[in-house]
Amino acid sequence: MALFYKELGIDLGTVNTVIAEGGQIVLSEPTTVVIDSDAQKVVEVGEEARHMYGRVPEGYEVVHPLQDGAIADFEVAQVLMTWFLRKVCGSITPFKPRAMVTVPYGITSVERRAASEAVLRAGCREVFLIQRTLAAAIGAGLPISTPSGNMVAYLGGGVAESSVITMNGPVVANTIRGGGRRLDETIVAYIRRKYGVVISEMAAEDIKLRIGAAIPVEPNESLEVQGRDQVNNLPRTITVTSADIVEALEEPLAEIVGCVRYTLERTPPELTSDIIDRGIMLAGGGALLRGIDRYLTNATGVPAYLAEEPVACLALGAELALHQMEQFRRYLPQG
Repeated sequence: MALFYKELGIDLGTVNTVIAEGGQIVLSEPTTVVIDSDAQKVVEVGEEARHMYGRVPEGYEVVHPLQDGAIADFEVAQVLMTWFLRKVCGSITPFKPRAMVTVPYGITSVERRAASEAVLRAGCREVFLIQRTLAAAIGAGLPISTPSGNMVAYLGGGVAESSVITMNGPVVANTIRGGGRRLDETIVAYIRRKYGVVISEMAAEDIKLRIGAAIPVEPNESLEVQGRDQVNNLPRTITVTSADIVEALEEPLAEIVGCVRYTLERTPPELTSDIIDRGIMLAGGGALLRGIDRYLTNATGVPAYLAEEPVACLALGAELALHQMEQFRRYLPQG
């Protein structure tokens, strides 16, 4: 039967949704929808919708159906997943796919049920859920089936979480709400406070990606940014530096360190030595922030390193887990 229907790994993230099939990424799109509020219909989904952020006329709305790693708008999330599944599977298929969907550690039973139901109603025949750090560990090829400690820190758009995994399951884990989006909001607030200029979260994300860093870098790069002057409300251009972003991100990065330290402090001593030897693997879009590995190494005293494919490894790991259900079934959250 597996010859006829697709088996998908879906990383349903706050900022981006990634789908894997056959050991490859087949879709990577922003988790964004544009709605015509008057006609009550979807106008655009994914990349096209993201480019319309802040540019839509009255009567249109840009919606992010996931907030802090969980579904906040069920109907829109279902529409979004329907569009994505049609892109991957085609609009007409007699065999509905099976899917393994990533979810944050510690979400409520209602949030788990919403994630499962949204993907089921979008066109899947069977849906399973998997903790994000476990999916990342599987996708990155960590030796989690052995009785040794493997630590993963996931830095996503809506949540940051960390866990220690051994024998195919988490031993201790921790999650904080507010990940990459929190970094963007902090950059917006910092530029408003320091320069008196209002910029969008999308502009803040662009700044973070282009010159952002977790620790001071050399040379200190700069970038011209356009925004609205807070005093006269007229357009104004300012120059922002990497040092500005390092200063702006101090508080939210300290919260991420707190999440990782909480997990380390509750890890059994027998597994701590393994983690010191192997280090902390970083996954998720937030892991792409320059210097974040050295920042966490300095803050925790444990070596941190980036996964080979920090964004893709979650969807790839979810798909692998779907093929190896018997190994992981007891550790999968129930939808």
